[in-house]
Amino acid sequence: MSWSLKGSYVETCSCELMCPCNLSLDHGATYDFCRVTLVFNLSQGEIEGVDVSGLKVAAIADAPKVMTEGNWRLGVFIDAEANDQQFDKLLQVFGGQLGGPMAALAPLVGEMLGVERAAIEVVDDGLRHSVRIGDAIDFEIEDIVPFGVETGRPVRFDGMFHPVGSNLTMAEAKRSRINAFGITYEGKTGLSTSEFSWAA
Repeated sequence: MSWSLKGSYVETCSCELMCPCNLSLDHGATYDFCRVTLVFNLSQGEIEGVDVSGLKVAAIADAPKVMTEGNWRLGVFIDAEANDQQFDKLLQVFGGQLGGPMAALAPLVGEMLGVERAAIEVVDDGLRHSVRIGDAIDFEIEDIVPFGVETGRPVRFDGMFHPVGSNLTMAEAKRSRINAFGITYEGKTGLSTSEFSWAA
């Protein structure tokens, strides 16, 4: 059992700017729930000998206000371009069965809402990142460049606990239409990174 994935990442969630869960999962969300869409764009990847480079995976979750309480409802989209073997391997990694970061989150999932194939489009254009998943999800976030920062470098959180990594760029949603697996919300904040790397 060995695998490695590299790529870019973008998310949006229902919290107001900034999301308390990104400070620590045991901090309560802005509202009485946390709803989030996580999108992985794989530039390179191999899972037990199966090449998954160029494919995309997205997950949408509905969690309690305090995410560590568990009982998350989770749905997963896997790139329509994936063949059956790629589909199965990606599902095993993102379902936590093959270890890695998603395995650490698996005990928090109380209900699996389903897995669907879908066309997943991710566009990274400088500070802006947009995602379209079939007819279910369409959102765009923009990395936040703090007032007075002349270099144009966006603000990053460092030292956070997040499945993608401990250093991510903070963003805010510019548009949001999200309705998938019975989970509907308005994305308001976001995170992005141009490079993540997982292995197990």
